[in-house]
Amino acid sequence: MPHAPQNFDPAQVLVMVLAGGEGKRLYPLTLDRAKPAVPFGGRYRIIDMVLSNFVNSGLTRIKVLTQYKSASLEEHIARVWRLSPMLDQFIEAIPAQQRTGKSWFKGSADAVFQCQHVISDEQPEIVAIFGGDHIYKMDVRQMIDFHVRKDAEATVAVIPVPKREASDFGIIEIDAEGRIIGFHEKVADPPSMPGNPDMCLASMGNYVFQAKTLSDALEADAKIEDSKHDFGHNILPQLVREGRGVFAYDFNTNMVPGEEARGRGYWRDVGTIEAYFEAQMDLIMIHPLFNLYNQRWPLRTGITHDPPAKFVFREEAQARVGIATDSLVSHGCIISGGRIHKSVLSVGCRINSFSEVEDCVLFERVKIGRHAKIRRCIVDKDVEIPSGAEIGYNLEADRRRFFVSDNGIVVIPKRAKLD
Repeated sequence: MPHAPQNFDPAQVLVMVLAGGEGKRLYPLTLDRAKPAVPFGGRYRIIDMVLSNFVNSGLTRIKVLTQYKSASLEEHIARVWRLSPMLDQFIEAIPAQQRTGKSWFKGSADAVFQCQHVISDEQPEIVAIFGGDHIYKMDVRQMIDFHVRKDAEATVAVIPVPKREASDFGIIEIDAEGRIIGFHEKVADPPSMPGNPDMCLASMGNYVFQAKTLSDALEADAKIEDSKHDFGHNILPQLVREGRGVFAYDFNTNMVPGEEARGRGYWRDVGTIEAYFEAQMDLIMIHPLFNLYNQRWPLRTGITHDPPAKFVFREEAQARVGIATDSLVSHGCIISGGRIHKSVLSVGCRINSFSEVEDCVLFERVKIGRHAKIRRCIVDKDVEIPSGAEIGYNLEADRRRFFVSDNGIVVIPKRAKLD
């Protein structure tokens, strides 16, 4: 069973979610929206995964720091994530405001520095600073409890990765007690984790700070002109050099209520089209590592008034059968005589007769015309695929019209007009 946190008061924890990322590698899905606002799993957005972790952990004083094309993200938070002011619960977006000068956020630490008035106003004892664009489940209470028991000034969530892949990550070096003694950013031969020469500890970009330590470190970093103003590059390494108590929290030890052991340690950076597509395809497996159906740790999002999904027609002799296999089909969808296989359909999609959709992710209100065939596609919202169209079968032809990833995933942007 998960460790029952008893060493801190949740009311003294302020959460700051960094959600200003541009998400260039997810283009064109980020053409009109911030990366945390990209849809995921049919009816959610990426940021819903992160916010669900905090709310399920009983941490409900949350500020979301936004910047890049943030309108849809801020609307989503305002409309969906409404907690109880009477209980001092809030999830509020803070857009970039140039409060410390005529510049936007220069890095993750600068984003918090420019919003440090929030820390002064709320006067927490502990500040949790998490990214807003990864897919994972975490009982954050356990990390904070670890932080308090270690009497740490800062704690970094880490996840073991194979050493052969470690050069793609920021790697944490620790001693036998779990104290961080070094940071190694995407180096060729990073240090292994203690006791396992084949694995390294990668930073997840999730941090817990003592509030005063954080404020002092941000003030000092802001005065350094050549700093990148980044937690992983500057703030935390400087604290380590000063001999402060900075510890690593092993994410693999985190036990989420209701989760099977096989899903423990699941964490995905869906920062590329390939990684995003693979994470979506994992959801439709018989036993996915990321389980949408754990009622003890619900993934929360907005409520819509769309009707249930509907499947119509069974004229097998004419190949006109409304059917979906190995797929997620959201409410409001109508599968009208078309065939769906290994696909994720968001709210309000319409699949017309004799069409075929395979290995695809469809965003809201996508319509597939009669006799159309698409495979290995991500189709953004409000796109209508014309009758008889074929996409994903001739990648050279697709590249002349759409973005096609290195692995052959076709991405059709929002409201694209197709002939």
